[in-house]
Amino acid sequence: MSAASEKQKVTRAAGVIGAATLASRLGGYLRDMTIAYFFGASAATDAFVVAFRIPNLLRRLFAEGSLTVAFIPVFTEVLRKDGQDEAVLVARSTYTVTAILLTVICGLGMVFTPELLRLIAPGFKPGQETFELAVHLARWCLPFIFFISLVALAGGVLNSLGHFFVPAVTPLVLNISIITCAVALSPRVDPPVLSLALGVLIGGVLQLLLQLPLLKHFGVALRPALALAHPALRRIGRLMVPAIFGAAVYQLAVVINTILASWLPSGSVSYLYYADRLIQFPLGIFAIAVGTAVLPSLSRQAADGDYPALIETMNYGLRVTLFICLPAMVGIMVLAEPLVLLLFARGEFDLATARQTAWAVFGYGFGLLGFSGVRAVVPAFYALKDTKTPVMVAAVSLVVMVGLSLVLIGPLAHIGLALATSVAGLTNLAGLLWLLRRKVGPLGMRSVALAALRMLAAVTAMGLAVAALAYLPDWGSVGSLGRRYARPLVAVVVGAGVYLGLARLLRISELRDLGGMVGRRRA
Repeated sequence: MSAASEKQKVTRAAGVIGAATLASRLGGYLRDMTIAYFFGASAATDAFVVAFRIPNLLRRLFAEGSLTVAFIPVFTEVLRKDGQDEAVLVARSTYTVTAILLTVICGLGMVFTPELLRLIAPGFKPGQETFELAVHLARWCLPFIFFISLVALAGGVLNSLGHFFVPAVTPLVLNISIITCAVALSPRVDPPVLSLALGVLIGGVLQLLLQLPLLKHFGVALRPALALAHPALRRIGRLMVPAIFGAAVYQLAVVINTILASWLPSGSVSYLYYADRLIQFPLGIFAIAVGTAVLPSLSRQAADGDYPALIETMNYGLRVTLFICLPAMVGIMVLAEPLVLLLFARGEFDLATARQTAWAVFGYGFGLLGFSGVRAVVPAFYALKDTKTPVMVAAVSLVVMVGLSLVLIGPLAHIGLALATSVAGLTNLAGLLWLLRRKVGPLGMRSVALAALRMLAAVTAMGLAVAALAYLPDWGSVGSLGRRYARPLVAVVVGAGVYLGLARLLRISELRDLGGMVGRRRA
């Protein structure tokens, strides 16, 4: 496949995944609004949040965190070299082994649910009503990890075969399920918050059922098979182990940040939480979309031993990520306070809270480039069946984060923690690029650097225009419609126009590629 065709495939896939992820994120926002409407910030809500955290953590470790990234490169290699029948056998065997292991994990989880809750929520004491409710809800939620891991495996198969929309849109099904159960079942079950746990369980089942017909259409019916001696199965297992540790490093970073913030004045943990929610929006929609879209292409090229094509595809993914995330980074940092006021300023979330949260957004925004870039580079290691190097670099970045956090927490409080996380993200990106160059040779970073310079010129002008529009006119009082809604929305629209106009004037090729994709989809 030519480089141009591979670029088109990656761009189209990233667009599909990004659109589906946007729908899912909006669904998540509606889900949170529904939970808030029916249950507020009650002890029952706390119990559900803690109960759902157990399968959610396992999902991040075993499903998206390791199973998918280990499976896709191996499945793609078998598909390219040994044909469809052998690849289907690998998929079915992986499905069977995964289902058996997950049954054991879910069973142990249900037996030891109280012990797990004491680990993740030590403030909940056995015998208390909230603790007992959390145990009850967790046992309903735990089977979710069984279904969602099989969903991740099915999504890996479909992505390898070039289909991205259904795997990307399935998280929306979970949100719809929780919303529907909260509305329909909360008046009919006791306790009412059980409706949320049922929504999680039903959502997991529906996500899997949504993908099964499509798998059958592609000739990959996931029926039981147990080829334990198959070398591909053993390779998947070997790749999963370090990938699990890599996912655990990220979760550990979140826990450490929370622990450090808990020593700061009241509200600091919340400032970081709300700021992270805002930063995760562009990261989840654009950067993760590119990383997901590029992995199957990189896996095909790695299976063929075509390293120059692999490097070019990775560079293209990195350039597309920069094209989208550079203006997002500058826009979020410049509009930190207006965006926080727009999204969160209700009830007890006052102006002082908004300003402290905005400073945390600014600190995190500094590292959005690093967080996004990592998503484009790590798939190259996965495609080369190297899951150990990303873990090693992530561990070093964690040490950098902790060290800087201890230095900056004194003078800068929660802002220092956000800045330390950003520096760790940039360290992660730099370390990955350096080690990848040692692994496969020159990376052709000159094309990325030249593209980045043109993007920076456009982004600088955009940032100045957005700042002038957002802060120089008098938009009225803090609570006025003009200041709260019009200011950020008008600034975003004008900023996007300035950036895209200058990108066209400077002939930034990524704009043409993205525009071509939109044109083809309209045709």
